[in-house]
Amino acid sequence: MLLHYPLFYFCTMNKAVLVLEDGTVFNGNAIGVVGTTTGEICFNTGMTGYQEIYTDPSYFGQIMVNASVHIGNYGTKESENESDSIKIAGLVVRNFSDYFSRYGDDIESLQAFLEQDAIVGISNIDTRALVRHIRDKGAMNAIISSEEFDTDILHKRVKEIPSMAGLELASKVSTKEAYEKGDSTSPYRVALLDIGVKRNIVRCLNERGAYVKVFPMDTTLDEMMAFKPDGFMLSNGPGDPSAMNNTVDLVKEIIDTGLPVFGICLGHQVLALSQGLKTKKMHNGHRGINHPVKNLQSGRCEVTSQNHGFVVDMFSLEDRSDIELTHIHLNDDTVAGIKLKTKPVFSVQYHPEASPGPEDSRYLFDQFIENIKESKLKLA
Repeated sequence: MLLHYPLFYFCTMNKAVLVLEDGTVFNGNAIGVVGTTTGEICFNTGMTGYQEIYTDPSYFGQIMVNASVHIGNYGTKESENESDSIKIAGLVVRNFSDYFSRYGDDIESLQAFLEQDAIVGISNIDTRALVRHIRDKGAMNAIISSEEFDTDILHKRVKEIPSMAGLELASKVSTKEAYEKGDSTSPYRVALLDIGVKRNIVRCLNERGAYVKVFPMDTTLDEMMAFKPDGFMLSNGPGDPSAMNNTVDLVKEIIDTGLPVFGICLGHQVLALSQGLKTKKMHNGHRGINHPVKNLQSGRCEVTSQNHGFVVDMFSLEDRSDIELTHIHLNDDTVAGIKLKTKPVFSVQYHPEASPGPEDSRYLFDQFIENIKESKLKLA
């Protein structure tokens, strides 16, 4: 009878083990492909949008724990990818669904989706206990294996994994060649520096009449200026921003052009570093689709999508009369947005493009386009 079952049934019958850097062990069942994977373990509290999360380049090098109990229920769909492949290093879930509820020729199971990119994962563990452990102890490295079960050997391998602090990862996910998206006759031209861009950032710009050219992170300002941009977008991405000295220098040059600039997540962090601010690693980061942020300029609050393990140091903003704190995270009072007072430059730590998540913050794209319009009038 087993010969008639889908391939993923065989996989979920295999056992798997998760070993954390501090020696904590969780036993469960294999999902994805049989193998071994390593990375920094983190958790996301979103109840939906797992496919967008797994394909978000910001998660490169991380093992993802879904805090939501049931994962895989609605399968996967190509149009919901945020990049060209799964970017997480591994997956941890409680209940993994072999079945999905949506219909259509382009819908497939999450198991098949994981197999396409050879992702190793583990299910049937107490993710509630795991999330509480990470919250208490902080983010740490981990290993998942469905082929090696000697925990002493696995723990030794975990100790050899480099720390996320000081790790440059954006070059692993940045495009190798520039490409263009949108209508070339559009009134606004945006040069986007790809340090791990999500597709929905480009979509949000296109929807507002912007013609976008996406550039590799090792590009030069001259190459970007040859596109004759009206403004610059600095994308999200993975890794430690303080390890990206060349990118920080490039962003400083971009800002010195005087053209409008909008930074998101990692783009926000490298923008801050380019202006002499500092960043630091967080205890366990912000990852989810229900994070409350207050806009200090309007006084309004918004529910946001977030994914970051580093943050701009609030203390480095003290005595900086040229930089304004525009947004603050209401859970822990961390920096969620800044702007330069003398230039049309601003950035936010969260993801206004969402995908997944609420659209409360889409106004920031409108604000960027308004800055471009005003800049074009001044230069006319």
